[in-house]
Amino acid sequence: MTSEARPPFPPPVPTEDNQPFWDALREGRLVVQECAECAHLVHPPRPMCPECGSFEKGWREMSGRGEVYSYVVTHQAIHPSFSGHTPYATALVRLEEGPLLTTNLTDIAHDEIAIGMPVQVEFVAIGDGITLPLFRRA
Repeated sequence: MTSEARPPFPPPVPTEDNQPFWDALREGRLVVQECAECAHLVHPPRPMCPECGSFEKGWREMSGRGEVYSYVVTHQAIHPSFSGHTPYATALVRLEEGPLLTTNLTDIAHDEIAIGMPVQVEFVAIGDGITLPLFRRA
Protein backbone atom coordinates (compact mmCIF):
# COMPACT_ATOMS: atom_id res chain seq x y z
CA MET A 1 0.00 0.00 0.00
CA THR A 2 1.49 3.36 -0.98
CA SER A 3 1.63 6.20 1.50
CA GLU A 4 -0.94 8.07 -0.63
CA ALA A 5 -3.39 5.14 -0.33
CA ARG A 6 -2.72 4.57 3.37
CA PRO A 7 -5.38 6.02 5.66
CA PRO A 8 -4.10 8.65 8.10
CA PHE A 9 -3.25 7.80 11.68
CA PRO A 10 -6.35 8.24 13.81
CA PRO A 11 -5.69 11.34 15.93
CA PRO A 12 -6.53 11.54 19.63
CA VAL A 13 -9.94 13.06 20.34
CA PRO A 14 -9.87 15.52 23.26
CA THR A 15 -12.80 15.32 25.67
CA GLU A 16 -14.09 17.56 28.44
CA ASP A 17 -12.06 15.57 30.98
CA ASN A 18 -8.74 15.60 29.12
CA GLN A 19 -8.81 18.92 27.18
CA PRO A 20 -6.39 20.65 29.65
CA PHE A 21 -3.88 17.80 29.04
CA TRP A 22 -3.96 18.40 25.26
CA ASP A 23 -3.90 22.20 25.67
CA ALA A 24 -0.76 21.99 27.85
CA LEU A 25 0.98 19.67 25.36
CA ARG A 26 0.35 22.20 22.59
CA GLU A 27 2.12 24.77 24.84
CA GLY A 28 5.10 22.43 25.39
CA ARG A 29 4.09 21.41 28.91
CA LEU A 30 3.22 17.98 30.33
CA VAL A 31 0.47 18.09 32.96
CA VAL A 32 -1.35 15.38 34.90
CA GLN A 33 -4.73 15.62 36.57
CA GLU A 34 -4.50 16.03 40.35
CA CYS A 35 -7.32 15.38 42.81
CA ALA A 36 -8.11 18.58 44.72
CA GLU A 37 -9.18 16.54 47.78
CA CYS A 38 -6.42 13.92 48.25
CA ALA A 39 -3.69 15.16 45.81
CA HIS A 40 -3.64 11.78 44.00
CA LEU A 41 -2.19 12.12 40.47
CA VAL A 42 -4.63 10.65 37.94
CA HIS A 43 -3.70 9.57 34.42
CA PRO A 44 -5.41 9.15 32.11
CA PRO A 45 -7.71 12.00 33.16
CA ARG A 46 -11.18 11.04 34.33
CA PRO A 47 -14.21 12.67 35.96
CA MET A 48 -13.69 11.15 39.42
CA CYS A 49 -10.62 10.43 41.55
CA PRO A 50 -10.07 6.65 41.74
CA GLU A 51 -8.63 7.01 45.27
CA CYS A 52 -11.20 9.11 47.15
CA GLY A 53 -14.11 9.52 44.72
CA SER A 54 -13.89 13.32 44.55
CA PHE A 55 -15.01 15.16 41.44
CA GLU A 56 -12.80 18.17 42.29
CA LYS A 57 -9.60 18.31 40.29
CA GLY A 58 -6.78 20.47 39.08
CA TRP A 59 -3.65 19.99 36.96
CA ARG A 60 -0.02 19.63 38.03
CA GLU A 61 2.91 20.23 35.71
CA MET A 62 5.31 17.30 35.42
CA SER A 63 9.08 17.44 34.88
CA GLY A 64 8.86 15.35 31.70
CA ARG A 65 11.53 12.99 33.05
CA GLY A 66 10.91 9.34 33.76
CA GLU A 67 11.95 5.79 33.01
CA VAL A 68 10.74 2.94 30.86
CA TYR A 69 8.48 0.83 33.07
CA SER A 70 7.45 -1.63 30.34
CA TYR A 71 7.46 -1.77 26.55
CA VAL A 72 6.52 -3.79 23.50
CA VAL A 73 7.86 -3.67 19.95
CA THR A 74 5.10 -4.16 17.39
CA HIS A 75 6.19 -5.80 14.14
CA GLN A 76 2.83 -6.26 12.42
CA ALA A 77 0.62 -3.36 11.33
CA ILE A 78 -2.50 -3.51 13.49
CA HIS A 79 -4.32 -0.96 11.32
CA PRO A 80 -3.79 0.02 7.67
CA SER A 81 -2.47 3.43 8.77
CA PHE A 82 0.51 1.65 10.40
CA SER A 83 1.63 -0.05 7.16
CA GLY A 84 5.20 0.97 6.52
CA HIS A 85 5.69 2.23 10.09
CA THR A 86 6.60 -1.06 11.75
CA PRO A 87 8.38 -2.00 13.83
CA TYR A 88 7.61 0.65 16.46
CA ALA A 89 8.00 0.72 20.21
CA THR A 90 5.15 1.49 22.59
CA ALA A 91 6.17 2.07 26.18
CA LEU A 92 4.71 2.59 29.60
CA VAL A 93 6.80 5.40 31.11
CA ARG A 94 6.77 6.07 34.84
CA LEU A 95 7.22 9.79 35.35
CA GLU A 96 9.51 10.98 38.18
CA GLU A 97 6.36 12.18 39.93
CA GLY A 98 4.80 8.70 39.81
CA PRO A 99 2.09 8.46 37.12
CA LEU A 100 2.39 6.03 34.22
CA LEU A 101 1.92 7.25 30.62
CA THR A 102 1.44 5.08 27.56
CA THR A 103 3.55 6.57 24.78
CA ASN A 104 5.93 5.84 21.94
CA LEU A 105 9.71 5.94 22.11
CA THR A 106 11.66 7.87 19.49
CA ASP A 107 15.28 7.80 18.37
CA ILE A 108 16.05 4.61 20.33
CA ALA A 109 16.94 1.39 18.50
CA HIS A 110 14.50 -1.34 19.50
CA ASP A 111 17.28 -3.63 20.71
CA GLU A 112 18.58 -0.83 22.98
CA ILE A 113 15.32 -0.27 24.90
CA ALA A 114 15.55 -1.48 28.48
CA ILE A 115 13.33 -1.46 31.53
CA GLY A 116 14.56 1.36 33.79
CA MET A 117 16.06 3.35 30.89
CA PRO A 118 15.88 7.09 31.68
CA VAL A 119 13.75 9.01 29.18
CA GLN A 120 12.65 12.60 28.57
CA VAL A 121 9.45 13.90 26.99
CA GLU A 122 9.58 15.33 23.48
CA PHE A 123 6.59 17.32 22.24
CA VAL A 124 5.67 16.36 18.67
CA ALA A 125 3.00 18.35 16.81
CA ILE A 126 1.03 16.13 14.44
CA GLY A 127 -1.37 18.72 13.02
CA ASP A 128 -4.95 19.78 13.70
CA GLY A 129 -3.81 21.37 16.98
CA ILE A 130 -2.69 18.03 18.45
CA THR A 131 0.73 17.57 20.07
CA LEU A 132 1.84 14.16 21.37
CA PRO A 133 4.10 13.48 24.36
CA LEU A 134 6.67 11.06 22.92
CA PHE A 135 9.79 10.04 24.83
CA ARG A 136 13.47 9.82 23.88
CA ARG A 137 16.54 8.66 25.74
CA ALA A 138 17.47 11.14 28.50
